Amino acid sequence: MLSEILQLKFIGSFILGMLTPFGAVCVLPLYPGYLSYLATNLSKKKIVPHAIPKLGFLVALGIITFMSLFGLIFSTFLELSLSKIINIISPIAFTILFIISFLLVFNFDFSKLIPSFSGPIFSNPKLSAFFFGFFFGIIVLPCNPLFIALMFAKQSLVTDFLLNIIEFIFFGLGMSIPIIIFSILPQLKSKIVINGFVKYKNKINVVSGLIMMIISIYYLLFVFNILRLF
Repeated sequence: MLSEILQLKFIGSFILGMLTPFGAVCVLPLYPGYLSYLATNLSKKKIVPHAIPKLGFLVALGIITFMSLFGLIFSTFLELSLSKIINIISPIAFTILFIISFLLVFNFDFSKLIPSFSGPIFSNPKLSAFFFGFFFGIIVLPCNPLFIALMFAKQSLVTDFLLNIIEFIFFGLGMSIPIIIFSILPQLKSKIVINGFVKYKNKINVVSGLIMMIISIYYLLFVFNILRLF
């Protein structure tokens, strides 16, 4: 029974991670061009066959590395500092999630609040691809804070050190899947798919916001029973 619950938690983190890049419409349109640019520099003259998929896997490796490291830091802080006040932190986390959900339903543009951040460029395209993935969480945050906020809210419910780290790793694995898919697909097809997400950005925001709003309300009312405070 316990193992099944853990599997569901890990699968949930993986799905959240996978949904995160799809909602980041201010980053996705730049992604194919960014990889093409790196691949062109890699070949110096023309795009090397299979260069883009290889760079895409390096981006994925950077994402997983960042989320693993971030999970280690977050879990250490959570275990040392928050274990005694977890009942205070968790409601706050889900309240923030509710606010973000509410704003997204009305198509609030979070990127206006936070300065844009582009991928780092090094003389070595492979290194650029890895660090683009490493900082992908920072890049995505202004564009799609909803699923990341849910991940943090979910993590605030548990102070198990190893479990939290594993969940962050699964979140990173999920974030890397769309990146790998866009890298493997022919560039034209990946642009068509990405343009589709951009076209329906508002509808995606509304649907995602409503779902997360329901989740946050459920936790606030039935798990934490915040009405008792009033």
